[in-house]
Amino acid sequence: MQMPSIGLGTFRLEGAPLIGSLETGLELGYRHIDTAQIYGNEAEVGQVLSQSALPRSDLFLTTKVWTSEFGPGKVIPSLELSLEKLKTDYLDLALIHWPSPSDEVAMAVYLEQLAEARERGLTREIGVSNFTSAQIKQAVSILGAGAITHQQIEVHPLLQNRIVRDVCRELGIAVTAYMPLAYGKVLDEPVLKEIAARHGASPAQVSLAWLHAQGMTVIPSSTKREHQAANLAALDLRLSAEEMAAIAPLDRGERCANPDFAPAWD
Repeated sequence: MQMPSIGLGTFRLEGAPLIGSLETGLELGYRHIDTAQIYGNEAEVGQVLSQSALPRSDLFLTTKVWTSEFGPGKVIPSLELSLEKLKTDYLDLALIHWPSPSDEVAMAVYLEQLAEARERGLTREIGVSNFTSAQIKQAVSILGAGAITHQQIEVHPLLQNRIVRDVCRELGIAVTAYMPLAYGKVLDEPVLKEIAARHGASPAQVSLAWLHAQGMTVIPSSTKREHQAANLAALDLRLSAEEMAAIAPLDRGERCANPDFAPAWD
């Protein structure tokens, strides 16, 4: 199954809010679910998906391997545990969540295990997340061209991450934009408000449409039905070349996800 261009993000969602978000999202037509080992919600995601009437083949399911599971012999058992929690026998996409902090574990060690997981059928595709342009080039040199199909990075009008995106495009690696609304900061941008008013839309929808127009998948998270529906509708919003150009200068490197173990960003 090809990755749908919009998915349900589950970061910081657990319990009833998570379950409600997933149930509503599936009802509205979402078929792409993004989770991670560190989120602590894989079991709840699995509970909802196993109770859904939708066949597994209609869903695109992504999880991410946490940095504690990078050592020799650890990646595959961690993914097997994720599959058990998610109540499925395969993932559509398994990602390395962050590069190993300070290169404590050599990249080849965990990437080669991830490639083996794909060979064993634990996941159909593999990729990375939060890799710099140099790191993504290194990853491709380790596994070879075409092995890594996806990179998940923070992208929104306030952080456009052009250098990394350009490298991914050159290498044929699809980009998924997480935090596409910058924790709601895009809602206050005058340029986005002006464009939104022109289309009878919201600034959030403009941000999502801007990302979609550049070929990126988006994974916003929301617990409100109306917001989920609006996010879906954003994919039908068509921005003019002038509007796309007006958004470009909003890039000010405003990064929302920047933990102390993050790599040296481009």
